Amino acid sequence: MNTSENKPHRAGRYVRQPGGYRAFIPAPLPPDPPPDLSGALRERLSEADYALGRLDGAVLTLPNPDLFVFMYVRKEAVLSSQIEGTQSSLQNLLAAEAQLFDPDTPKDVTEVANYVRAMNHGLARLAELPVSVRLIREIHAVLMEGVRGSRLTPGELRTSQNWIGPAGCTPATATFVPPPPHEVPDALSNLETFLHHGAGLPPLIQVGLAHAQFETIHPFLDGNGRVGRLLIAFLLTEKGLLSRPVLYLSHYFKQHRAEYYERLQAVRDEGDWESWLLFFLDGVITVSREATQTAAAILRMREDYRARITEHLGRAAANGQRVMDRLFDHPIVTVAIVRDWLGITATGAHQIVNRLEGIGLLREITGYARNRRFRFEPYLRLFEEAEEDAV
Repeated sequence: MNTSENKPHRAGRYVRQPGGYRAFIPAPLPPDPPPDLSGALRERLSEADYALGRLDGAVLTLPNPDLFVFMYVRKEAVLSSQIEGTQSSLQNLLAAEAQLFDPDTPKDVTEVANYVRAMNHGLARLAELPVSVRLIREIHAVLMEGVRGSRLTPGELRTSQNWIGPAGCTPATATFVPPPPHEVPDALSNLETFLHHGAGLPPLIQVGLAHAQFETIHPFLDGNGRVGRLLIAFLLTEKGLLSRPVLYLSHYFKQHRAEYYERLQAVRDEGDWESWLLFFLDGVITVSREATQTAAAILRMREDYRARITEHLGRAAANGQRVMDRLFDHPIVTVAIVRDWLGITATGAHQIVNRLEGIGLLREITGYARNRRFRFEPYLRLFEEAEEDAV
């Protein structure tokens, strides 16, 4: 491994362990010397701040910004979990949450649902608890509850060595070996101190440094990547960079997975924090712009379908509008669900569903004659296009 002599302690150092392999001991943040925020990094930081501000403003123009958050949390859950090898799609997750289970649903949908629960738990806890080791451990416990890896002590810091690399590798042949377990509590404590004080660095730079440091510490036996990506969303919210958590970088990290890992490794091997920060800020800019466009597209779609419902549903238009409003946080439905929403007969609900299907608002997804289910087609497509782009 390249441990460049001119920056041996800027990110940390490799230390040979009793087993003969070398583990990385991270230096506390901030880096010394601090990141060079001149030139390209300064320009990128300015762009990123502007893109975040535009996104924040766009979300606040939505009739119910929390419904946008609802879908963004789920999109992030799917993409972040897919980076770790899960197969479940956004539709699988939404159907499972609506308790509409299908025999073909991937078994790992529970992992994705746990990610949503972990995100919501963390956002709720931020009202009373800062981003801290305690919060990180709570998030991990929720994330790993009852899924593969749950035997690996959810919420508990690891007490054995882990390593990162190809299947079947050992610590001696791994791509990267995080700090030995006895170093983990101090490393996390140092990270928490940095999160609280920030060393006078711009907030976005703090977030980028913190994510890389967390992934380097790798404090759990499983789930480190997902917790580290959740950490970004929590920090953006806590530091007031966004009023609502609608910036999720898993889309960008998945699209640029090889570079993501290479940039993190270059920090450890060469102390190259600047290249990592450029990559991170590029992600913030790209994903902010995409989310801003999605917010605008939601507004256009909503107005378009309001007009279509008014034009095509006649006396049933009021009920049609009520169904559409509910679909924003319940985008997969059955006739029975619509009947319960509207308090009408099954026949009446069936007619409403058929008419909403006729104007393209709903699409039947089972192919069955009975027990059919429908998805809020134009809305889900807005989020799935990005999911497909990231494959």
